[in-house]
Amino acid sequence: MATARQRIWGWYFFDWASQPYNTLLLTFIFGPYFAEIARGYYMGAGMGEEQAKAAAQAYWGFGLTISSVIIALLAPVLGAIADGTGRRLLWIWIFSAFYVVGAYALWWVMPGGEAGMLAWAVAFFGLGFIGMEFTTIFTNALMPTLSENDDIGAISGSGFAFGYLGGLVALVMMLALFQETANTGKTLIGLDPLFGFDAEAREGTRAVGPLTAIWYVVFMIPFFVWVKEPKTHHQPLRIKAALVSLVELIKSLRFRKSLSAYLASSLFYRDALNALYGFGGVYASNVLNWSITQIGVFGILGGITAMVASWFGGRLDKRFGPKFVIGWSIVVLTLVCIIIVGMTRESLWGIPLDPASRTPDIIFYICGGLIGAAGGPLQAASRTMLVRHTTPDRATEAFGLFALSGKVASFISPFLIALVSHFSQSARIGISPVIGLFLLGLIMLIWVKPKGEQA
Repeated sequence: MATARQRIWGWYFFDWASQPYNTLLLTFIFGPYFAEIARGYYMGAGMGEEQAKAAAQAYWGFGLTISSVIIALLAPVLGAIADGTGRRLLWIWIFSAFYVVGAYALWWVMPGGEAGMLAWAVAFFGLGFIGMEFTTIFTNALMPTLSENDDIGAISGSGFAFGYLGGLVALVMMLALFQETANTGKTLIGLDPLFGFDAEAREGTRAVGPLTAIWYVVFMIPFFVWVKEPKTHHQPLRIKAALVSLVELIKSLRFRKSLSAYLASSLFYRDALNALYGFGGVYASNVLNWSITQIGVFGILGGITAMVASWFGGRLDKRFGPKFVIGWSIVVLTLVCIIIVGMTRESLWGIPLDPASRTPDIIFYICGGLIGAAGGPLQAASRTMLVRHTTPDRATEAFGLFALSGKVASFISPFLIALVSHFSQSARIGISPVIGLFLLGLIMLIWVKPKGEQA
C-alpha cells in the first residue's frame, strides 16, 4: 500500500506525464509546425503571405473552438457521474487512451499536404486535447484527498513545478535529438535527427506526436501504481441521479456568491491564458518570422521560469492564499499582452525598432519568460482556490463545473482571435481580445472570498 508521500508524488507524475501536450504540441513544436504547413497550403492556393498567415491562425483557432465546445458540454456531466459512482480512476484510464491516440496520430501530418491533411491534424490534435483536459479534471479531483492540512496550495504549486520540469526536459530532448532546423537539417546541437529521420520530410518535427504519446504512457506508471481512490462504496451508474446532482449544484450558485464570482473570473482569465499558450508559437512564427527551433528555445526559457515560479507561487499561496497569487499573475500577463499586441519587427507601439537587430527577439523572449513566471502560479493557485470551494466527495463534480466555466469562454477566445485575425488580416492584432479577457477576470476576482467557502 502506498504511503501518503508516495500518493502525493504519484499525483505529481500526472503533471509530469501530461505537460508535453501543452509544451510540445499546443505551443512550441506542433502548433507552429501546423502554422507553417497551413500557411504553405493557402499560399499555394493563391493567397498573399499575410493573408495566408491570418488564414492559418484562423483555421487553428476554429479547430480549438470545436474541441473546447465538446469539453464544455461534457465536463460537468462526466464529473457528476464520477462522483455519483465513486469512480475516478476508470475515467482517467479511458481519457488517457484519447490522449495517446490523438498525440501519436500527429506523426502522419506531413508538409505540403492538401486540405484533408489540415483536417486530420486538427481532428487528432483535438482528440488528444480532449483526453488531456478530461484526465486533468479527474486527477485534480483527487487533490483534496492528498492532505488534510493547509498545504494544498504548496502541493498544487509543487505539482505544477514538477510538470513544467517534465515539459522542459521533453522540449530539450525534442530540440536536441529530433527537430531539424530549417537551414541545415540538423538538430539544435548539430546532430542528425535520431533514428535516421528524414529532415526534408520533416520527420524529426513530426516525431513530436509519438514522443508525447510514449512519454505519457511511461510516466503515468507511478500515478497508476501509487494513486488510489479513497475507500468508498462504489455505486452503480445512475445518469439521471448524477444530472440531478449537477443541476442542484448549478442552482446553488445563486446563493454561493464567492464560488459564482470565482467561476466567472476563471472563465475569462484561464481562457486568456490558454489563448496565449495556444497562439504564442503561432504568433512568433507569423509576426516575428521565427523558426520552430527559435520558438523551442523560447519555450525552454518559459518552461524554466514557469517551473521556478510555480514552486515559489505555491509557497506564496500557502502564506497569502490563492487569491493573492491569482490577482498578481493576471496583472503581469495583461501587461505582457499589451506589449505583444503593439510589437512588430519594425516598432513597439510606435517606437521604431531596427528590424535587422535582435531587439524585437529579446523583447519577445522577456515576454515569454514573464508568461511562464505568471502562468504557472496562476494555474496552480486556480485549482487551490477551487478546493477551497468544495468538499472531497463532490470534488470531481466541482472540477467538472470548473472545466465548464473555463471552456464556456475558451471556445470564445480562439473564435475571437480567429475572427479578428480574419477581418484585420493581421496575426498581431488578432491576439488583442486576450487583453480584455484578462481584465474581465481581474474585475470578477473582487467578489471572491480569499478563503473561499471553507466555513
